[in-house]
Amino acid sequence: MGMDALRLVPLALAIGVIASIIALTLLDLIGFVTNLCYYGRIDVRLTSPAGNHLGPWAVLIPVAGGLAVGVMARYGSERIRGHGIPEAMETILVGGSRVEPGLAVLKPIASAVSIGTGGPFGAEGPIILTGGAFGSLVAQLFRLSAAERKTLLVSGAAAGMTAVFGTPVASVLLAVELLLFEWKPRSLIPVAAASSLAAAIRIAFADQGLVSPVPLFPVPPGASPGDGALVGALVLGVACGVAAWILTVCVYGAEDGFRWIFHRIPVHWMWWPAMGGLVVGVGGLIDPRALGVGYDSIRAELSGQISPPGLVTLFVVKLAIWSIALGSGTSGGILAPLLLMGGAVGGVLAPALPGGSESTWCLIGMSAALAGVTRSPFTGVIFALELTHDQDALLPLLIACTAADAVSVLALRRSILTEKVARRGFHVVREYAVDPLEALFVRDVMATSLLTLDPDSATGDLAGLLAGDDRHRRQRLFPVIDRAGRLRGVIGQHDVLEASRRRRGRMPVGRLMRDDPVVAYPDETLRAAADRMAERGVGALPVVDRGPSGILRGLVVQRDLLRARDRLLEEERHRERVLRVRPVRARSGAGPTPRAPKEAR
Repeated sequence: MGMDALRLVPLALAIGVIASIIALTLLDLIGFVTNLCYYGRIDVRLTSPAGNHLGPWAVLIPVAGGLAVGVMARYGSERIRGHGIPEAMETILVGGSRVEPGLAVLKPIASAVSIGTGGPFGAEGPIILTGGAFGSLVAQLFRLSAAERKTLLVSGAAAGMTAVFGTPVASVLLAVELLLFEWKPRSLIPVAAASSLAAAIRIAFADQGLVSPVPLFPVPPGASPGDGALVGALVLGVACGVAAWILTVCVYGAEDGFRWIFHRIPVHWMWWPAMGGLVVGVGGLIDPRALGVGYDSIRAELSGQISPPGLVTLFVVKLAIWSIALGSGTSGGILAPLLLMGGAVGGVLAPALPGGSESTWCLIGMSAALAGVTRSPFTGVIFALELTHDQDALLPLLIACTAADAVSVLALRRSILTEKVARRGFHVVREYAVDPLEALFVRDVMATSLLTLDPDSATGDLAGLLAGDDRHRRQRLFPVIDRAGRLRGVIGQHDVLEASRRRRGRMPVGRLMRDDPVVAYPDETLRAAADRMAERGVGALPVVDRGPSGILRGLVVQRDLLRARDRLLEEERHRERVLRVRPVRARSGAGPTPRAPKEAR
């Protein structure tokens, strides 16, 4: 395991460099499209569309962007539609972590056009998919397993996210909670290496003035939570959990609405993003701050520059255009919109919450909304800390994110990410637990009362024994041992019956047995035995002592592996009261309490 965890690190570091450059280039491309479409200038600096002076004509820009995305999706790759993370999850789960080369080019271009023309999305989802695509392409150039390709794909995704947000720890946590589907050194070490290198590259770019050296969303001084903030964090976490339910229902309600309408009206899905863009344009007229990635609006929330009525308007408009645009099948991410809408919830509730400023509650609302919608509470906590560098908010963030996650779990069957994958026919489980096959050893479940054979015994005798004994007939594999109890081979029940059918009953078992059987050992886990069964295509393994003696100790079959699952279910479902508290009567005086005579009782 040690070398497996290290051999991918050089490739992961190379992917980290590539993904970082691509991620920062994507931000420049978004800035270029925004400046060109809304301000008619050539500039790559990321800016908000809210300051344009186009008036009602600005409605046409998101429509044009949606049309361009629809054309690229139809004639390029349909996989550029969506917000990136579910597509990456699907590629990992069922695609062997293989990404087609065209997607690595089309996805960032489509996202830059969609977001740059006012689409209310974040850049993180496209960056995760694009960085992962390049990681997968590099992996496909080498002779690697699907698990190793997955590690390199996720390395590119985490590095791209780090390069944009400057959040290396949160990027690794996001990779673990959403993409890796495991917690193992073989995947964690390369992903952490790529993310760390991306953070170093971002620092180098900041020294050159190419990116901001300060936190992406700085919190004003004196905004740390005070007394009573823990109660307020719990209340806000529950509110953000309810908001997570609303956001998820709206996104998939919009998606179902598009399908329902255009199932009855013969309009190709290529035109759907343009129709969603029309809604985006109208929403931009109501509140221009809802357009684009929204970084400026998030900073305004954290600095208290938006009044509560303005926050309500921003939340409603952002939710409407974001959910409808996503439902139309355009390209864009969800993290930045979640931060903006969560910050709005915190800002609106701030006057009623104790122990913190409006900035504090906006920050906690951002984190809790992210945790509730994606069901990634640890990512929500660390993401907020790295975006703001406000360490004083750690405990309120933990409370709020956990509460939001709890409400989301109670209200929704799946998160906004796994719902999309489930709708494509794939079941995703994101609960991390100890594998029950790792908790038991072979000696705990192997059968020790079994029929063994001598090499010189006749197959006909065994066939006759099987015909008259149901207990032995249930044994499908028979170990062949010598007089010292050492395993010499195995013979299957099918081979015995076939020899009897061909009238070869006098043939010794030693001539039909397999003398190189696959074996298990008493001190190894059931996981090791199960992997060996799957690898060699067998359903039973004789269990022998390690070393040259090879003494037979038992037999383990596939149904024995279910005992590990039975034990886990027993631990989860069986309830019992282990300790019982019995009242103790107080005694007065030093001596024993005298008993009353029987007749006086």
